[in-house]
Amino acid sequence: MAGPHETLETHEHAEHAAGHNKQIALLISVIALFLAFSETLGKSAQTEAISLNIKASDTWNFFQAKTVRQTSIRAAAEALTLQLATAPNEEAKAAVQKQVDAWKATVARYESDPKEKDGRKELRAHAEHLEHERDTSLARYHHYEVASAAFQIGIVLCSAAVITGMMALAFVAGGVGILGIVFMGIGLFAPHAVHIV
Repeated sequence: MAGPHETLETHEHAEHAAGHNKQIALLISVIALFLAFSETLGKSAQTEAISLNIKASDTWNFFQAKTVRQTSIRAAAEALTLQLATAPNEEAKAAVQKQVDAWKATVARYESDPKEKDGRKELRAHAEHLEHERDTSLARYHHYEVASAAFQIGIVLCSAAVITGMMALAFVAGGVGILGIVFMGIGLFAPHAVHIV
């Protein structure tokens, strides 16, 4: 049986541990808050990357359609140009030349149309811009995923610290949580600074 002195010592030790447990519980709450932010930002970045990928794909499809139409019209203009030599009279030659000129203008407009922004040149630039934005969103997503993993590991380590009473685990959890904050910051402000995938 424990004497009064041993009971008092055990009670003091339990109060000391309870104080640490409150601190660890607060640390768990803070890490969980950052985990929620990281998960939300990660989901948003993933959704944005998917959306931008679809937009880039649609733009490249439009670019390909313009290319096919441009090639068809160019071939028709070249074939019609060959008929100029065999035109029966000047009136027929003028009509053929007018059609050839119209098709050549269309071919040029399909190549670049700054007014409508739907020429091949503009479509290519827009598709490449969308791909760059998609890649940035994907980089953000990967950094947020690493941050989320760090926060989850931090929470597990804090829980282990409460169970085992090993305060060193709580300090490691705090360090892992700080690492998560760093990766979250990289995702927010410099997603291409650290290459993960």
